[in-house]
Amino acid sequence: MPTTSSSVAGLAADPNRPAVVDIWWWITSGSAPVDAPSVLSPAELAAAARLPRQRSQEYVVYRAAVRRTLGRLLDVPAASLVFGRRPCPECGDLEHGPPRVIHPVNPWWISISHTNGCAMLAIAPHEIGVDVERQRPIWSADLAAKVLTAAECAELSTIGDPVRRDRGFLACWTRKEATLKAVGTGIVTDLSALESHPATRGPVHLTTTVPGAPTNWQVHDLALPDPYLGSLAFPAAAGSRIRFREVTTGPDGELGR
Repeated sequence: MPTTSSSVAGLAADPNRPAVVDIWWWITSGSAPVDAPSVLSPAELAAAARLPRQRSQEYVVYRAAVRRTLGRLLDVPAASLVFGRRPCPECGDLEHGPPRVIHPVNPWWISISHTNGCAMLAIAPHEIGVDVERQRPIWSADLAAKVLTAAECAELSTIGDPVRRDRGFLACWTRKEATLKAVGTGIVTDLSALESHPATRGPVHLTTTVPGAPTNWQVHDLALPDPYLGSLAFPAAAGSRIRFREVTTGPDGELGR
């Protein structure tokens, strides 16, 4: 893919056009660029060191790519970015609210997701949530009862092919997790109370009851290559358009799209 550059100017809101949600995704299973660790914070390097080797390498790849992408958008060196959190919409705590870049100062909302082999970053002028999962055997009646609504259980239980049923379960999961990340709480709520409409092709609308957050969310299924599934959520009233791009990382750390 050709190498291109972006800047925050390209994300600036135009009052005459819908807001834009920008999403980048990349494969993380390759070797890390030689200089990737140099852009990570001490806390990120410490987190990587605590992981098994393969997971540690993937962590370095995706965190470096997140930093390089955001650094380009905000026109600062990737290593200079400082991450923090917004207040939790339920309790106001800064320890577990949605993530944000606190340096440099900027108005953008971000969401980051990572699964085995794939990672994703979203940025928007409003609440945003993304989730990516790798398809795997996961279905069980006990797990379904804990995280699915009665309607979702009934829909997926009729699927005889175990691979399709696993995919249906993960589609429900990514829709729910993306929504709750957009809300700002993450999956600390009762997932079995959130209806994700598995029989309906996206976009779908999910309704939440978290105080201080929008109630209605528009959720899109993202077109990722097998074996990955992803979802994007943002306030239903936003009416935003979506730009979805793959990122490739060269051995020198240069990003291409």
